[in-house]
Amino acid sequence: MSTPQGVRERGELFSPRFELFADVLSIGLATAVAALPLVTAPAALSTACAVLRRRRLYDEPCTARRYLAALRAREDRRGDLAAGAVLLAACALLAADAALVAAGLPGAGQFAVFLAAAAAVAALVGLRACAGYRAGAGHGWRGACRDAAGRAVRDVPGSVLVLLALCTAGMCVWALPPLLFLVAGPLAVALTAVELRLR
Repeated sequence: MSTPQGVRERGELFSPRFELFADVLSIGLATAVAALPLVTAPAALSTACAVLRRRRLYDEPCTARRYLAALRAREDRRGDLAAGAVLLAACALLAADAALVAAGLPGAGQFAVFLAAAAAVAALVGLRACAGYRAGAGHGWRGACRDAAGRAVRDVPGSVLVLLALCTAGMCVWALPPLLFLVAGPLAVALTAVELRLR
């Protein structure tokens, strides 16, 4: 007889939900370490989402060891590095524009609003592309971004949830900087849950 989900069996020290919580934290730590070179950040986050998605759909364990195995097994290494390079270029451009706004140039206030909106849209599409990226899908990151942009428009509630998850992660790191090494796991859970809503 199967045990209901989240119920601890006789002799178990922790419930399955607590084990999932521990696995998510370990995946968050592994994701943060894998993303340290920054150029590997898209691949690291999309791998975390893929591992969590397989746990939900196929009830596979989502341990850090399985995450690292999935990260090593990624096929499109060149595409992953290209996506990371685009991310770094976008961050550099955003930082340069923010410095110009902070310099007090004429029209800085209006440009700051435009800059914030553009950054939010880019982050939304990028995060949904990481959550929806499929290994071996045949269209790579370009197709993943195109599909993510379509889902962002069609699924407005999901897009709002993604932005709220990103803001929550940012606030947690701002309040307690060491959480930077753990917040990727809960963020990946939120992204995966938003995408699985559409199934």
